[in-house]
Amino acid sequence: LKIAVVEKSRPGGTCVNVGCVPKKVMFNTAMVRETLHDAADYGFDIAKKGAFQWAALKEKRDAYVKRLNGIYTNNLGKDNITYIHGEARFTGARTIEVNGEEYEGEHVLIAVGGSPTLPNIPGAELCDTSDQFFDWDSLPSKVLVIGAGYIAVEIAGILHNLGVDTTLVARRGAILRSFDSDISKNLMAEMEDAGQKVQYNTTPKSISKDENGMFSFIGTTEGGEEVKMDGFEKVLFAVGRHPSTATLGLDKAGVEMDRNGNVLVDQFQNTSAERVYAVGDVCGKALLTPVAIAAGRHLSHRLFNGEEERRLNYENIPTVVFSHPPIGTIGLTQAEAEAQYGADNIKIFQSKFTNMFYSMTTRKPKTYMKLICVLPEERIVGLHVLGLGADEMLQGFAVAVVAGATKKQFDSTVAIHPTSAEEFVTMNWGLSI
Repeated sequence: LKIAVVEKSRPGGTCVNVGCVPKKVMFNTAMVRETLHDAADYGFDIAKKGAFQWAALKEKRDAYVKRLNGIYTNNLGKDNITYIHGEARFTGARTIEVNGEEYEGEHVLIAVGGSPTLPNIPGAELCDTSDQFFDWDSLPSKVLVIGAGYIAVEIAGILHNLGVDTTLVARRGAILRSFDSDISKNLMAEMEDAGQKVQYNTTPKSISKDENGMFSFIGTTEGGEEVKMDGFEKVLFAVGRHPSTATLGLDKAGVEMDRNGNVLVDQFQNTSAERVYAVGDVCGKALLTPVAIAAGRHLSHRLFNGEEERRLNYENIPTVVFSHPPIGTIGLTQAEAEAQYGADNIKIFQSKFTNMFYSMTTRKPKTYMKLICVLPEERIVGLHVLGLGADEMLQGFAVAVVAGATKKQFDSTVAIHPTSAEEFVTMNWGLSI
């Protein structure tokens, strides 16, 4: 096979450059600061030796990302894949133009991802998105984050835990509304206990910037009351993302999109054009890097390894929110399970406790766990956890849920003690809802 990859930015896409990878570095940074707060409770006398050095961390983080860019480029070369730096646009069926040169492929894969969306309100163009967050040269003292999804929650949590006066603005009365409601409620409670400021039920109307570079916010509540806030060094919007399809010339290739610009694909990642495929965020479904990787892997096996029925199953996709504390979740929410199977056919098991790490500390964040089971065999169709270590424990439990594990199989598994994860296999008390 002769293969070429076209990339207009840096190798690695959103995840490596302005997404998962640098975000996890910042999450780890905030976790280190949390641990320093707890150190005295464990008997450590840590003398303060100056403020957190944002610039030093940024330099190391950016160098790490640059090294990953180089690894991706080198790996393409090792596999004899041609790397073309530039912006592609279709000129016909399976024909693209890049930097004035035309290329034609027997197969074409669209995997251009998406970009952060700014709302259509006055002053939005003055603000940052999650992309620009990683360009900040210094740590601001006061920041307004607007949004209620996982990107907004993660960035607000990072900034708050690094000591920034941070306010999160949400249009509705809850955050992470697509997640299980108990996960959302418990995270909101933990954020409140940690002193995180959240302005709920508020729709942004305008942003302004004064001669000193400070931002002001005007919004309205659901009841029509005006909300004014000012004195922010930065305002960051995290209100969603849109597919990067506007300049691709998809009409020239006969590739159909929905009204939001997402490429329409079938269960095998086929677009409406013959031998043109799409994976990842550009399809507008399950916007997660591992999903795009998995879909691409399955597509490759189908096209070039004779596995004609191979495709990605979009059910039971595990995901983690790097909030403070973090969230791990797979499968159906309780509302989804009740809608699909009926409330009388669902049994809920849940537990809330303090992680042993906090038995020695002044602060007492809670861990919350929930299993959603379908009767009569109590097959687990939803598993949700909020708390320290949730991000690392989910992957193993995700395998069990994908395999169709039942509550009885969880109960028959010997616990690892003392851990938080053992609660999932010792949760013998349940609430039928």
